[in-house]
Amino acid sequence: MKHLLNLLAAIALLVWGSHLVRTGVLRVFGANLRSLLARSMGNRFTAALSGMGVTALVQSSTATSLMTSSFVGQGLIALPAALAVMRGADVGTALMSVLFSSDLSWLSPVFILVGVILFVTRQATTAGRVGRVLIGLGLMLLALEMVVQASGPMLSSPIIKAMLTSMNSDIVMELFMGCILAVMAYSSLAIVLLISAMAASNVVPLDVALGLVLGANLGSGLLAIMTTAKSSVEVRQVTVGNMVFKVLGVIIMTPFIGAWMKYIQPLLPSAAGGVVMFHLAYNVIISVGFIGFTQWVADLMTRLMPKPAEDKHKRPQHLDPSALTTPSLAISCAAREALYQADVVETMLTGLLDVIQKNDEQLAQRLRKMDDEVDQLYSSIKYYLTKISREALGEEESRRWADIIAFTINMEQIGDIIERVIIDIEDKKIKKGRKFSEAGMAEITELHTRLLNNLRLGMSVFLNGNVRDAKRLLEEKVRFRDLERTYSATHLARLSDNTVSSIETSSLHIDLISELKRINSLISSIAYPILESAGELVPSRLKTSNTTAESVGNQRSNA
Repeated sequence: MKHLLNLLAAIALLVWGSHLVRTGVLRVFGANLRSLLARSMGNRFTAALSGMGVTALVQSSTATSLMTSSFVGQGLIALPAALAVMRGADVGTALMSVLFSSDLSWLSPVFILVGVILFVTRQATTAGRVGRVLIGLGLMLLALEMVVQASGPMLSSPIIKAMLTSMNSDIVMELFMGCILAVMAYSSLAIVLLISAMAASNVVPLDVALGLVLGANLGSGLLAIMTTAKSSVEVRQVTVGNMVFKVLGVIIMTPFIGAWMKYIQPLLPSAAGGVVMFHLAYNVIISVGFIGFTQWVADLMTRLMPKPAEDKHKRPQHLDPSALTTPSLAISCAAREALYQADVVETMLTGLLDVIQKNDEQLAQRLRKMDDEVDQLYSSIKYYLTKISREALGEEESRRWADIIAFTINMEQIGDIIERVIIDIEDKKIKKGRKFSEAGMAEITELHTRLLNNLRLGMSVFLNGNVRDAKRLLEEKVRFRDLERTYSATHLARLSDNTVSSIETSSLHIDLISELKRINSLISSIAYPILESAGELVPSRLKTSNTTAESVGNQRSNA
């Protein structure tokens, strides 16, 4: 029992180490890896190479699959290119298994020591996140050594021998067991390394180990399918298409296990080397041999999994659940959905002027219903962002997370204000058959035009983070405030002249330009985080305390 517990603990440590490496690399390089994948989609060969490189760093073909399928779901890349990326990703994880199977146990204490020092002393920095990666690498190497040590004494157990005997020459059972282990561990890399270590210790016969390796590869494909089960059709097309390649590879490679044992294994130095090299051979064959069939498989997936017509207008579209495992990608998804929310608000604001000018009650009702969509988008984006691990975010991503939350709150509040304004117009103007004076309508039109331009500028600032545009947005806030004061004064002057239309709509006119000013203030607040990050804002608009105290003292002395 003790040896079994030691083996289970070593397996758990191996899985945890691979998790630390994967999450650590994504925290440090997540945005760059995403950009690398997006830029390499010119042809299937560069796409495959980028998939290989990204997976070698992340040490998880599943993570690469989720990133790539998210790009397809957002319409950023085509399905054949995504399938080509996955061909390289499988080779990347196989190369890492070859590297880890070599005797690197001496690096384990070095990685753990340096990693802990960096993580503890500089946790919130990039160096601290690199330390997390080093800790994961050290734990993986330590776990592999523990697997070898713990599995040896288990060979004498009659129960273990009986289990291995029952599994021997049963390829279906081997495939099933390897698949289940990979799904449970959330890492085919960890399971392949575990199988190689157990084969080196003669815990499992080599032919059984090769069958388990093929099953582990199926498990990695199945894991990606399970993770994206609730995603859009475009996302699931990538993972299911990748599974087609894996199944074809297993069908091709299974009959050659005996030939591998007879002709290839004698040329290799150890059983562990035979396992990882077989794993590499399998992935190279299905990647190089099948890369020319990516378009064919893409067409097959499109026919078998067509996109429903209603999905085109279904919201939210960009909040991909599979992207949550890659925080930088999830942040990007949330930002895209927030921009759509702003588009809905822009449509409401544009229609507001038509309601005012034309007394269009049907349009007013449609615009008020659109506020429900704005509220729903706000709730969806907020809930999506709360599912992103804040610990997995870097400093810049944390700021972006907060900016998106603030932006969606502002858009939701603007939608509520527009809805209230429309209700007031219906009650105080349309139903009572009143109209604004010609001068008053011109003032409202001017404010509305400026407000719409400022909203578009604010959306640009949110998207690009341009400091110059953020400054322009705050300058427009001052101009809008001055204009609102001027128009309030001119309205009062028209009341003094006893203009009938101005008197009848006085309350609505004052409330309307006040609400427009509130909307403009909410739009202008988009600029504050960008300017604060750039060091372009002072802590307060008040004078310094010394100046204030001196002023108060002078007033008292004069008194």
